[in-house]
Amino acid sequence: MNTKVDFFFDKPTQWQKEYRQLRALVLDCGLTEELKWGVPCYTFQGSNIVLIHGFKEYCALLFHKGALLQDAEHILIQQTENVQSARQIRFTDVKEIIDIKSLLKSYIFEAIEVEKAGLKVELKKTKEYPVPEEFQVKLDENPELKAAFEALTPGRQRGYLLHFGSAKQAKTREERIEKLIPQILNGKGLND
Repeated sequence: MNTKVDFFFDKPTQWQKEYRQLRALVLDCGLTEELKWGVPCYTFQGSNIVLIHGFKEYCALLFHKGALLQDAEHILIQQTENVQSARQIRFTDVKEIIDIKSLLKSYIFEAIEVEKAGLKVELKKTKEYPVPEEFQVKLDENPELKAAFEALTPGRQRGYLLHFGSAKQAKTREERIEKLIPQILNGKGLND
């Protein structure tokens, strides 16, 4: 156990029992407990394997390379369509965790084997994401904007493309683009 992570398990939440059960289970698999992204993250030789996190309607054990697991029981969930690698197993009651404890351990051990084998998830390239028409027009009209956008990291580029493209109406896409052009020109990502 890592004392830097204790606060997560001590804070009053509706998932406190579930968090503690998951912590004991994961630590029993020989992983190292760390604090990353404000949540408990469990690593093997410095590589992220799983983390514990919670939401309003459920808590979850997230496998960083879950897309590479066999998932014979079909319990892994892709959080959103844009999540490429991670998969989670969701819980709403501590009994659910206890009931599949040995299965959860087998998934964790498989995730460790995936890491030992050096397997990587084939991620979509940024150029495979659609560029909203309204943003393409701005890029074509403004060489400085185009250069600034191309200078961003692939992850930052994807963030903008997904944000712009998620708006259903052209007017909303245009408003989002106009609002964020200064940020792109300053070399910042969507959430920087």
